[in-house]
Amino acid sequence: MENTAAFSRKAGFIGAGNMATAMMSGIVAGGIFKPEEIIMTDVSGERLSFVKEKYGVAVTSDNTEAARNAEVLILAVKPQYYTQVITEIAPFVTDRQIIITIAPGQTLESLAGRFGSDSLKIVRTMPNTPAMVGAGITAVTPNANVSDAELAYVRTILGGFGITEVISENLMDVVVSVSGSSPAYVFLFIEAMADAAVADGMPRAQAYRFAAQAVMGSAKMVLETGRHPAELKDMVCSPAGTTIEAVRVLEEKGFRSAVIEAMKACTERSRSLAK
Repeated sequence: MENTAAFSRKAGFIGAGNMATAMMSGIVAGGIFKPEEIIMTDVSGERLSFVKEKYGVAVTSDNTEAARNAEVLILAVKPQYYTQVITEIAPFVTDRQIIITIAPGQTLESLAGRFGSDSLKIVRTMPNTPAMVGAGITAVTPNANVSDAELAYVRTILGGFGITEVISENLMDVVVSVSGSSPAYVFLFIEAMADAAVADGMPRAQAYRFAAQAVMGSAKMVLETGRHPAELKDMVCSPAGTTIEAVRVLEEKGFRSAVIEAMKACTERSRSLAK
């Protein structure tokens, strides 16, 4: 990373919502940046007061202040506000900075067009909400202006709240459905399992613990054993047993098909945001 001593802040977040706060807190907790090296903006004064009091970061309602002073600028606003925000900050952004985006549908080409410059260093990313507990996964796609060293620097920053994967940009909409939005599907699954346990007599708080721990442990088995999910499933399904009966009903009700169709709809919605 080149010398950026002229910048008063290491990172600037435009937007201080849940995702931005999750990213920022992971960066601070990981010791990547100190709180005073981070500046956050938001339209809500109440939100800015909250993050300043809880995390000790600098705050401002002026997006251009963050744009002028941060060596790495993270655009953490919803896609519908990108044009407005970029129009506001574009005159203050230089090719000495790295711009990180987290919104679906905002391609590298369209972002460069909105900034009105082909020389800016832009990294398109897609994190997910498990970043709030340091267990996120973030897809990363840099443009051609980002050097290998700068990409490594960005991955170090994003690694403060989980793991990163560099992907080709054409897969970013798929990432939205498989990791960006998928925590919602998992939460729905956990809630359904807990509801069933409650219906069979288990106290609700205990039902959530059993369901959530089972999901977390199962995911850990996939990641750490390297075995195919189908193989791990078969390990649980004893002949004429309880588990295979439950799997039979899930298949009968179209469980896998419902998940696949939901994810395809999510991917298509993400693609439509670029239009």
